[in-house]
Amino acid sequence: MDLRPAPRQRLIDGAVALLAADGVEAVTLRGIAKHTGVSHGAPLRHFAGRAELLSAVAATGFTELYARRETLPPGPPRARLIAACHAYIEFALGNPAMFELMFRHDLLDTEDAELVRASSAVFDFFADLAGAASEPDTDPRLTAASLWAALHGLAELWLWGGLAKASFAPSIDVLLAVTLDAYLGSQPATGR
Repeated sequence: MDLRPAPRQRLIDGAVALLAADGVEAVTLRGIAKHTGVSHGAPLRHFAGRAELLSAVAATGFTELYARRETLPPGPPRARLIAACHAYIEFALGNPAMFELMFRHDLLDTEDAELVRASSAVFDFFADLAGAASEPDTDPRLTAASLWAALHGLAELWLWGGLAKASFAPSIDVLLAVTLDAYLGSQPATGR
């Protein structure tokens, strides 16, 4: 029995590896063909163009980020939301090229069904956590969108060196704690 991934998945896996090694600019149809050892025209049998390939790669990033929900500890909603925020920052810092690609709408087909499904699953999960941890009269989707934007900005500024080299030398954990306190109040993590 052949246990190798199907050709399309092999190209996606190769693109993920190429992205991690050399960044988003290296992930071209020709580059992925060379990286996976296929003819330069082979990717076009599976992808209409670079945007479709990159969208498939970005969808794998969102899928991986979504899978991290399974590692969140049980506990009260606020504690789970805080853990999810930490998981988001850890994902971003551990996968900077993938993190960049996932939000490069100039390179992606934002209508790609798999990309929409994967990114929506992450946001919906985050909104559910925000709703459970927020006051009842708060719109959880607005809270989740605003908190996600803050986390995203924090991660990008850290990755680009804008905060990591700040004169007051905060750690990413301190910055994340301040961000979470601004959104959730400085309650103990065991409370709502």
